[in-house]
Amino acid sequence: MIQTTHLTKYFGKLCAVDSLTLQVDAGEIFGFLGPNGAGKTTTINMLTGLLQPTSGTATLGGYDIQTQSLQAKAILGLMPDTPQIYETLTGRQFVRLIADLYQIPPQQSENEMEELLRQLELADAADELIKSYSYGMQKKILLISVLVHHPRILFLDEPTSGLDPRSARTVREILQERCEQGSTVFLTTHILEIAERLCDRVGIINKGQLIAVGTLSELQAQRDSKSEPQIAKPTATLEDIFLALTEL
Repeated sequence: MIQTTHLTKYFGKLCAVDSLTLQVDAGEIFGFLGPNGAGKTTTINMLTGLLQPTSGTATLGGYDIQTQSLQAKAILGLMPDTPQIYETLTGRQFVRLIADLYQIPPQQSENEMEELLRQLELADAADELIKSYSYGMQKKILLISVLVHHPRILFLDEPTSGLDPRSARTVREILQERCEQGSTVFLTTHILEIAERLCDRVGIINKGQLIAVGTLSELQAQRDSKSEPQIAKPTATLEDIFLALTEL
């Protein structure tokens, strides 16, 4: 569903993403992890057409994001880390606007919106102006606007940051349900416990380079193969693996 081939981005002499080759399958929750400044957001911006790569290619559902951008963007949903939404609209007006942009039939979008508002406990505030929302409420209304048109691919940058524990769990449940229905999720997070519980596979990027990719057990094997035998552990958390690989 997502495929990159030697995807590269330079900012002047700085290589932010270095020859990224990656494949994410349909129905998969893929965690894209890395230290601050590793290239995660730059990668998402290239995959969603917000940033033109210096070289390399990326396809979404078979569509090249550069040469077939309209077709590719029609099947994706993007939730950035920092909400950028129209604060003078109410939550319900904003979601309706996004649904209209994606040409979703009104009755379908209304039903979907009301169910998501209920799930994320935002129904009581849906007719209030977004500028009155807390950061967590803005994140939730943004997520609802991303989910309302049932995109085949979801790009989520820190989707649970700023959310209370109940809402964070609800988001995880919604994402798992969408993937069971065939959607693909590509997410970044600094909360490694969430990635460990939620993701089918994880990729770790450091200094612009993809240094490891796989399931938790596969990542542990990669870590152990690069460690001295006396410090390799029989079992490890994702946090252990992440710290070991990014320090090598």
